[in-house]
Amino acid sequence: MASESGHIPDKLPTPAYDVMGLPPNVREAIPARRGGTDPRGILMKAVQFGGALALALAAAWPLSAMAQKLDANGIGRTEVVRHDFDGGREAIQVKVDFGPHVAFPAHSHPGVEIAYVLEGTIEYEMNGKKIALKAGESLYIPAGAVHSARNLGGGIASELATYLVDKGKPVLVLDKPAK
Repeated sequence: MASESGHIPDKLPTPAYDVMGLPPNVREAIPARRGGTDPRGILMKAVQFGGALALALAAAWPLSAMAQKLDANGIGRTEVVRHDFDGGREAIQVKVDFGPHVAFPAHSHPGVEIAYVLEGTIEYEMNGKKIALKAGESLYIPAGAVHSARNLGGGIASELATYLVDKGKPVLVLDKPAK
C-alpha cells in the first residue's frame, strides 16, 4: 500500500491475520476493557455487519447494471455516487471496468482516490513503482499523484474508485508527457 506521501514500498509486508481478519498490529493495539471483557467482540460484529452489507448490496445490484459497456479503448466508467462532502469538495464513486490487458494512461485527480479492486488483478504505477492488486485489495492515491492502471488478466477487471475531490474541477486530468 502507498503511504500518505504516495510512496509505494518495493516489497509489501504480508501480515498474518487472525480469525477476525485483523493483522497483529491492529489486534495488539486493541486494549481489554475494564472488567476483563474483550472489545474485539464489538469489532467482530462491525466486521460481520460490514461484510453482510456488502454482500447484500452486491446481491441487490442487478447483473445488467454490473455488466459494463466498454468504450473503444476498452474502459467502462459508471458513476455510482456523487455527493457534497463539505463546502469545497465532493465525494464521488465510480466503477471502472478494464477490458482484457487494457491500460488506462497516466493521470491525476484534484483530490485523493482510494482504488478498491472488485475483480481481476490490476497493476497500478505511481512514483515509478508498480503494485499489483487482486480483488479485495485497495490503494490510497494522494491528491495530484500521477498514476496509471493496467488489467493484468485476460478477462474483465474492475475497481471501485472513491474520490474526495475539489468541486468544479475535472475529476480526471490526463498527464502530459514530458517533451
